Amino acid sequence: MIQAFQVLLLWLAGLGAATQFAKIAVPFPELVLLYPDHAESMGWLLSIISLLGAVLGAVSGAVVGRVGALKLLIGGLCLGGALSIFQASLPGFYTMLATRFVEGVSHLAIVVAAPTLIAQITSGKARNISMVLWSTFFGVAFALNAWIGLPVVEHFGLPFFFALHGGLMIAIAGLILLCGLKVQPSQDVAPWRWSELIDVHLRTYRSPFVSAPAIGWFFYTLTFVSLLAILPSRLPEGHAATVAGLMPLAGIILSWLAVPILLSRMSCVSVINLGFALGMFAIAGVFLGVPLELVCVCLFAVLGLVQGGSFAAVPILNQTPETQALSYGAMAQMGNAGNLLGTPVLLAVLGRTGEAGMLITVIGIYAAAILAHVALARKRALRQPA
Repeated sequence: MIQAFQVLLLWLAGLGAATQFAKIAVPFPELVLLYPDHAESMGWLLSIISLLGAVLGAVSGAVVGRVGALKLLIGGLCLGGALSIFQASLPGFYTMLATRFVEGVSHLAIVVAAPTLIAQITSGKARNISMVLWSTFFGVAFALNAWIGLPVVEHFGLPFFFALHGGLMIAIAGLILLCGLKVQPSQDVAPWRWSELIDVHLRTYRSPFVSAPAIGWFFYTLTFVSLLAILPSRLPEGHAATVAGLMPLAGIILSWLAVPILLSRMSCVSVINLGFALGMFAIAGVFLGVPLELVCVCLFAVLGLVQGGSFAAVPILNQTPETQALSYGAMAQMGNAGNLLGTPVLLAVLGRTGEAGMLITVIGIYAAAILAHVALARKRALRQPA
């Protein structure tokens, strides 16, 4: 019971990290009105966290081993909370942008440290279920911010919304400190050297155990946010909002229902590849005359297998806290890289080749993901875990 409560608190920390994106994305029109002279640059308020994560993600995994996952998580939550409370003052655009850049450090700390802690305090079936729960944090946070956050903004304004987020982040940090997490201590290592920036990336991406979840995650994030933004706009106006809400919800539900069962019967990589393969079949339905509304919901439902399977793969493929932290750091890096590239790439393909060309490109991305996982599995068969 205590362990379940601890996992729940760590998941709530993930909701706070995801809200660092959602608090800008969901009330975006209000922010545009707040900074009317910077309309063309407003996208940076959202994406600058992804930019930092794409550069520093792998390094953050190494930092966990040095600082300790618990210290890093508490630091990330407190930093994020303090920044959100400061943002409630609605500073000038460039000051707000600077705080968002620093907020990227907080976000990285949370999304790498929290799942590392979950993997340390759970095992077996409980770990699989816990990692599936963790994998839902992004979609759940966006849904909650749309259902609860927008009414809060409408009734109390952006300052209250930001301050509420900051206060909840700090409160979660306090509860995690009080809940008695028993974690492994950080390593006794030499001071950091700049040359280790390269060493960390080489150690991470040379290992087919450490890098596998992240490589597949890159292909997933290359399409997830971009399709969530693009596909509803291709639907009739009366259906777009409903389908946009159902898409991430369908993935969360199927991930919860199917991934723990599938992981008891097949490998984590097989679950991931099954999700990508079913995603290809779902998209192919468009060319067979299946309504796009149904294709959208089915596609995001089966991508829930990739979502849950990828997070579960980290502790399954990596046995030590150090390699698990490196793997989660790589997932953060590749996920941010995918989020950065996905929408511009698919919009460019859509503009040049139309909807059919874009959907064929997505099928190709999922096929590449499967091939990458198969190749990494062959490498793992020839090596011992890192």
